[in-house]
Amino acid sequence: MKPQIGITAENLKNSASLLSSVLADEMTLYIKTRKFHWNVSGESFMEIHKLFENQYKQLELSIDNVAERIGKLGEKTIGTMAEFLEHSKLKESPDKYPSKKEMLKELLSDHETVIVELRKKIDKSEEENKDVGTADFLTGLLTDHETTAWILRRYLS
Repeated sequence: MKPQIGITAENLKNSASLLSSVLADEMTLYIKTRKFHWNVSGESFMEIHKLFENQYKQLELSIDNVAERIGKLGEKTIGTMAEFLEHSKLKESPDKYPSKKEMLKELLSDHETVIVELRKKIDKSEEENKDVGTADFLTGLLTDHETTAWILRRYLS
């Protein structure tokens, strides 16, 4: 049964599609953060290890919330690595194990990419899809990513 929430069926589909790319970015970033958590070493190991753990746990919550938002709009949620990689703006780095500083830089860059993409999607949600609920939801995600980017930036200062 399709939702009757004052948004056209086409705009519901558009919002869900937009959210699928957000979900793909969140999943890709989650996997990268988890990989770095497992492989960080050197000075301040435990501090950075715990930092990455806190970040991937936050991403886990975001992932679930994005997936549920897609469901609230009456659409199915993507859920395979192939789908995530197809829809994500972020790229993986198989067989690469960067230094701690490079890990921080890469995660910062990814969070900043997500922030830029979210800004575009917020505008599209409001203006084209007439979906202020999704725009508001994405704004919350944006502020989370801005906080994480700020923390990563501080480690690199």
